[in-house]
Amino acid sequence: MNAFNPAQEIQNLQFFGEFGGVNPSIEDSSTYTFLQAKKMSELFEKEIEGCYLYSRHMNPTNRYLSQALAKMEGTESALVTASGMSAITCTLLQLCSAGDAVISSRMVYGGTYAFLKNVAPRFGITTTFIDMRNPALIEKAITENTKVVYCETVSNPLLEVTDLKAVSAICRKHNLKLVVDNTFTPLIVSPAQFGADVIIHSLTKFINGTSDTVAGAICASHEFTHRLTDVNSGAVMLLGPVMDSLRAASVLKNLHSLPVRMVKHSVNARYLAGKLHAAGIRVIYPGLEGHPQYNLLKQMHHPEFGYGGMMVMDVGTTEKAFAVMEEMQRQNVGYLAVSLGFYKTLFSSPGGSTSSEIPEEERHAMGMSDGLIRMSVGLDHDPEVAFHKIMACLKTVESR
Repeated sequence: MNAFNPAQEIQNLQFFGEFGGVNPSIEDSSTYTFLQAKKMSELFEKEIEGCYLYSRHMNPTNRYLSQALAKMEGTESALVTASGMSAITCTLLQLCSAGDAVISSRMVYGGTYAFLKNVAPRFGITTTFIDMRNPALIEKAITENTKVVYCETVSNPLLEVTDLKAVSAICRKHNLKLVVDNTFTPLIVSPAQFGADVIIHSLTKFINGTSDTVAGAICASHEFTHRLTDVNSGAVMLLGPVMDSLRAASVLKNLHSLPVRMVKHSVNARYLAGKLHAAGIRVIYPGLEGHPQYNLLKQMHHPEFGYGGMMVMDVGTTEKAFAVMEEMQRQNVGYLAVSLGFYKTLFSSPGGSTSSEIPEEERHAMGMSDGLIRMSVGLDHDPEVAFHKIMACLKTVESR
């Protein structure tokens, strides 16, 4: 693995508060004063170090978090937004205009799929969905209008792994921009190190880790973030997905514990997946040697952070999946809830929740069966206890 160490970058962060506090001061202002009217006019035209105009443009608290995320991902710059979806949509609308085309992995978050399939065409942007496990399909799908290739490092929900190095090589060859959603694998994989141009995060998930904030991030070059915040044509500037400064301060504090949390999420998920697999349960987890892209992820990841906290369990039918999840909540395995990255295990049925935007026939074609249970494995002290509870829940449902 390369020498880039995202955890060290987080540890090296140093932002002092206004009065020397170990946490930076929160700038809770929507607008800023000027001593000279000329300076205000200048700031509308170009960024001036240390000057702020209006919090939709930028404020100091959001800048701290943006700088921290750029360090973590190894990019020149970053912007924080009000949600992961706003980060995705602003990025794609900035990169594409009417008549342009996107090539996307067919296995992506349901909201992303719905935007590309149903909303982007209203702006004249078309999308071809392919099986991103086969990068050769990208070249077959490229047309003269193609501008962007979009994928997830580890896909939602089937945990397919993208060969970022191979995909980025194709993008460079054809002068395309590679946008990667890295929400499932912060710290585990650093997509910029493999040639990604833009890295997207839903900060709501692992990075924040406390399920109390909705937020997003776009990590990219200085040139691209400046385009996004241009007062005349920037998608972030003009669509206005502003992250609240109080929430930005909260996420920044939680970011410092991310390395410790990701290790524990990964350890617990790999343990549970291995035990359930050994017990004869169909499990998908990229950290198991039987996973088709296990060796690929092993080559790409930072080994100290493991293979991630997401796993999928297949119990056969929708009815059984619902019953098992309800029983797991009764037995305090975790919560029947969407989202991920919480200290408690969260579980949901993708076909009826986070992937419901994808038509049923397409879900089945992707291999997304009706009995899937997507699990964001929590920070349990002893995953063995969780394993026995899950097995008991399965037996209880089977006996009905």
